[in-house]
Amino acid sequence: MTPQQERAAYLTRRQFFSKSAVGIGTAALASLLEPSALAAGGLPGLPHFAPKAKRVIYLLQNGGPPHVDMFDYKPELEKWRGKEIPESIHKNQRQSTMTQGAKKLVLPPFVKFAQHGKSGAWASEYMPHTASIADDIAFVKSMHTGAVNHAPAISFFLTGSEMPGRPSMGAWTTYGLGSETQDLPSFVVMTSRDKEATCGQIFYDFYWASGFLPSKFQGTRFRGGGDPVLYLSNPDGMSREVRRGLLDDLAKLNEQHYAEFADPEIATRIAQYEMSYRMQASVPELTDLSKEPKSVLESYGPDVARQGSFANNCLMARRLVERGVRFVQMFHAGWDHHRNLSTQFEIQCRDTDQPAAALVKDLKQRGLLDDTLVIWAGEFGRTPFIQGDINDRKQWGRDHHPYGFTIWMAGGGIKPGVSYGATDEFAYNAVENPVHVHDFQATVMHLLGIDHERLTFRFQGRQYRLTDVHGSVVKGILA
Repeated sequence: MTPQQERAAYLTRRQFFSKSAVGIGTAALASLLEPSALAAGGLPGLPHFAPKAKRVIYLLQNGGPPHVDMFDYKPELEKWRGKEIPESIHKNQRQSTMTQGAKKLVLPPFVKFAQHGKSGAWASEYMPHTASIADDIAFVKSMHTGAVNHAPAISFFLTGSEMPGRPSMGAWTTYGLGSETQDLPSFVVMTSRDKEATCGQIFYDFYWASGFLPSKFQGTRFRGGGDPVLYLSNPDGMSREVRRGLLDDLAKLNEQHYAEFADPEIATRIAQYEMSYRMQASVPELTDLSKEPKSVLESYGPDVARQGSFANNCLMARRLVERGVRFVQMFHAGWDHHRNLSTQFEIQCRDTDQPAAALVKDLKQRGLLDDTLVIWAGEFGRTPFIQGDINDRKQWGRDHHPYGFTIWMAGGGIKPGVSYGATDEFAYNAVENPVHVHDFQATVMHLLGIDHERLTFRFQGRQYRLTDVHGSVVKGILA
């Protein structure tokens, strides 16, 4: 379309909306301003079929947890200690610049493993709480991806593209299914990191952005200190009544602009102002943990009361989905163990193992797990070969590893107590029932009642979807 044609089309739309007393624009605006509509469904015809999950809690372990030392037990690795992995295993594969071309000397797991539950799932001694819910979760041990660095790998998992700019999974979900609450955002993001600050990864906004979807679908970040949401409090000297009057007057001005230009971002702005006003009452109640039973607080671990900790965020996630939030995206950084595997890995497990397991147990006890999908996953795993000097334990590390690693999922239509897929004897390549990132995304959408091939958005002349042009539902982990 030429610039002249775009201008003509724009003017036609502008004239239509400005002259139509009761038109599409008015209906769209009314849906944003009407509280009951705010909590309504999303696109017509969705969900495509009966969903197993109504909401998602995604616990993204930023940095790449070492599957070799956590869930993917390979006893044969001990025989290869200090020896080079056969070239046939890794021939022509891309590695990070830190180990590309270096010798790949095997470092076996340095922690003890045991089987747990009726399922007999393997877990290391550093993950006792996750081991205690082995019969409630499905381990996917054959995940693989194409990205070897953190930001592209996380973007790939969350948006289906290694390049920033696509809508995140939470944005796609809320775009398709709408919201279940009028008092809180439908897509909430929380971040945490190890207290030792060993991991240098940044929480980029494009991880939860709406991309080319309207900005109303982007995630709302809840901060780990001070006011959970920026600019939520009224300025000094402004009462709630005065703020209400100001918003009413501002809405009238925005309605006039919307009627003239039909810009969906104007409608988004109106909706955001109204949401912020309601959140002034809902957020303080949400973050007040004083009514939580002592036993529940203790189950999440000693860090639960520290705002911004992974434990606190896990408890907040449960409280958010209880109140109708559709998608909760949590990031926890600290898994990037290039030179501190023998020290920081244990700390990282201790800080995250108990809260994640407690979240699953808490949801189950409250009857929420059946229709809440919980995901625990990193952006990739870590190499079974050592990065550093194998004779210097203090400098042990593992590099990024995209070719075979483990994630787990629970609730929301997931078959409990299964281990799906497998890597080879070196925990290196996914060789049995490989699951690609797009397969994972297609499965999440399926559990939400969405056919991933049919939820699309036209942008720059083509139809886009979360899974690009790939992806198959992993039926082996469905209940």
